[in-house]
Amino acid sequence: MHARPCSPVARPRLLIVGCGDVGTRILPLVRAAWSVRVLTSSPQRAATLRAAGAVPLIGDLDQPHTLWRLGALADAVLHLAPPQAAGIEDRRTRALVRALARQGAVRRFVYVSTTGVYGDAGGARFDEARPVAPFNDRARRRVDAERWLRAWARSAGVRLSILRAPGIYASDREGGHPRERLQRGAPVLAREDDVYSNHIHADDLARACVAALYRASPQRVFNACDDSEMLVGDYYDLAADLCGLPRPPRITRAEAEIRLSAQQMSFLSESRRLDNRRLREELRLRLRYPTVREGLMRG
Repeated sequence: MHARPCSPVARPRLLIVGCGDVGTRILPLVRAAWSVRVLTSSPQRAATLRAAGAVPLIGDLDQPHTLWRLGALADAVLHLAPPQAAGIEDRRTRALVRALARQGAVRRFVYVSTTGVYGDAGGARFDEARPVAPFNDRARRRVDAERWLRAWARSAGVRLSILRAPGIYASDREGGHPRERLQRGAPVLAREDDVYSNHIHADDLARACVAALYRASPQRVFNACDDSEMLVGDYYDLAADLCGLPRPPRITRAEAEIRLSAQQMSFLSESRRLDNRRLREELRLRLRYPTVREGLMRG
């Protein structure tokens, strides 16, 4: 009698929703241990995703009828897709939750939100216990997404973790390096009017997502930021020095109201310093770029 050959153990199934720059950085970190699916609204990306080791699933968060089979195709989900551009509700996340809830197969869910949900803290330093206080509709959509995910996760027994990310940067990320702004000579606020900003290198955010997938406790929120505590103007001064470019001109807030766009001013109306101990201690994440100096020196 011949022994029956052992069948290979099936890998758990991971669905990545919103596989842009950060999602692409995640793929090589997970494809050996997971059977990876990627939701994409662009059929033109299918070949690229397959070459990166993922199975493309064509669907659109803005067209919920295209999502009906997602719930049966994943044991875990990494949700990186932003909300739609207007409104105070995140209709995309709501559509995703409804699709996943139909089958109930998902047991682990990681959502990348934004530190903008905290609103303006006047430069105070704080951890994840601080209540949310969104300052604009962009942040209100993120709060809506978090609340929907929390309610669904509790009712469905899903281990949810939320990573609140600040400004994401990397030299090889589109719009992710201050060099272009410096080359344009764009101004920054005078020191007396300046605000604190927070940062995370795109590679470290990708690694944080994977760490949360494995190590996060249920219903846990993490400030996914590095150790930097810098005023915006000091950040651009540092980048200019490292790039060998002139430091940006400084202007008053009153001048900035005239010269900068409403969106730019919205970012300069919130000041906060974030405590990332949960990220480092609970997820045991050792940042590859613990401050922006290390990240910007990469190029």
